Parts: sequence; structure tokens; C-alpha cells
Amino acid sequence: MDDPGIQTWAVDALGALAHETRLAVFRMLVKAGPDGMVAGAIAEQQSVPPSTMSHHLATLERAGLVQSERESRLIHYRADYPAMRRLLTFLLEDCCQGTPEMCGDLVAGLGCAPALPEKAGGSNMADSIYNVLFLCTGNSARSILGEAVLNKIGEGRFRAYSAGSHPKGQVHPMALSVLGDMGFETSGFESKSWDAFSAPGSPEFDFIFTVCDNAAGETCPVWLGHPMTAHWGIEDPAAVEGDGQREAFLEALRYLSDRIERFVALPIESLDQIALKRKLADIGNTAGASSGASA
Repeated sequence: MDDPGIQTWAVDALGALAHETRLAVFRMLVKAGPDGMVAGAIAEQQSVPPSTMSHHLATLERAGLVQSERESRLIHYRADYPAMRRLLTFLLEDCCQGTPEMCGDLVAGLGCAPALPEKAGGSNMADSIYNVLFLCTGNSARSILGEAVLNKIGEGRFRAYSAGSHPKGQVHPMALSVLGDMGFETSGFESKSWDAFSAPGSPEFDFIFTVCDNAAGETCPVWLGHPMTAHWGIEDPAAVEGDGQREAFLEALRYLSDRIERFVALPIESLDQIALKRKLADIGNTAGASSGASA
């Protein structure tokens, strides 16, 4: 006989999902992966007032289908994948009168929920090369600086890339100028869409860092491998005009260099997922953090 406790929980979970908006939100969070989404972005994507969305999210959390975590002024929500598997297992228990093959792909689908990155905390990390993506809306300044710095100081352990959600199509001339003056490579950079990394054969990323606040609030693609993410926002140096622009770019370069040096120095191989996630968030809140850097 079924456990009354699991039956009661399943009724609550299914009841929470028996609403068009909550079902859409849960599906969105499942698609978003282990990093989830901030409450404001969820409300915006669903075109629902924030106060109403808070009610829906609270209902899903009470039902044990989502988890929340506050980071400064923002609340991140993510799907509870073990709970999703538990619900599916309950629904398919004794599937088709004990003949699970009759359920076809449903049973195989129980393992579909994405796991956390395998490299982090794994046993084969000493010889790994980590692929890192720097994201910004325009991919013309800050993300370019991040790509250049990590590829130089990563000591062969890291391979950096950059992209944007709405690329400007060309790299900011001042970004290339300050990189050249500071001894960094300046060739091969381009302002490109993050869609460039969704094609077959694209790198599978281990880490993704957003360096502008707008990019942090956007719904990103579901990346292969479900990389660990963090927001390292700094102010846009391209927004400074006139004689102060060069100094603004140099300052952005200094801030990013400091964060990347901290990142490279982390004992990634020995940190578990939670500890590593916290370390990456802490790096994003060091000197130069923009107003939304805790996102």
C-alpha cells in the first residue's frame, strides 16, 4: 500500500501545479537548470505583477517543488529536481501493473533532470581545462576584457570566451586600446551573440560569469553541461564619455583582473558545489561591484 505521507505530498504538489501560471513557472525553472532565476525575471517573463508572482512562487515552494535563496536584495528560485523525480516515481510506481516496459519513454525520462556540473568536486579535475564564458548584453567591452584577462593569466587551466545577449557587432575601440597598452592580446575578438555557442560542436562551459547587470537578469539559454554561474557586475566603462573614458576602461580592467586572479587561485578541485558557488558569489561582491552585483 502506498505511504500516506507521500500520497499527501503528491496531492499538494499536483494541486500547486493545477494552475496555468504556476505550471508555466515550474516548467520555466526546470528549463533554467540548477542556477534558477530571480523572482523579478520570472514575473517579467510571465507578464505577471511581482506581488502576484510572489504568491505563486510561495505556493510552489510550500508544495516542495521549488527552492529559494536570498542573495542581498534578490531572491533566486530553482526547481527542486529530487522532488520532481520523487513525484514522477510516485505516479509511475508499479507502472502498468508491474510491466514498466509498457510505459515506454516515461520510465527512462525519470533521469532527465539536469545534474550539477560533474567537474566541480569531481575526482578527475587536476588535469581539466575549464571553459569559461563571460556574458554581457553588448559583448563589446567588459566581457571582452574578461575573456582577454583569463586567457592570459589562466595558466593553461582555463579557456575563456565571451558573448552577448544583444551584441553590438563590434568591439569597443577603447577596450582594444587599453588591452594592448597593458600587454594583452588584442586580435581575434568579436562581438557575437550567445547563440554562437548553441550550435553542435560548441564548447561545453564549466563556468559562466555575467559582467553587466542587464545580462544577469535575462533568461539565458540552457547551456550544455549546466555550468556554474555567478554575477560579477561592474559599471559600464563605455557609458563614460570624453576624457574620462580611458580611465573608466582601465578601472574596469583592474576590477576584472582582480576577480579573475581570485578565481584562478580557488582550489576548485577540493571545493564542493555549495562552497564553490559561495566563493564565486563572494568574488562578485569585491571592489568595483555594480549596484546589481549580488544578482
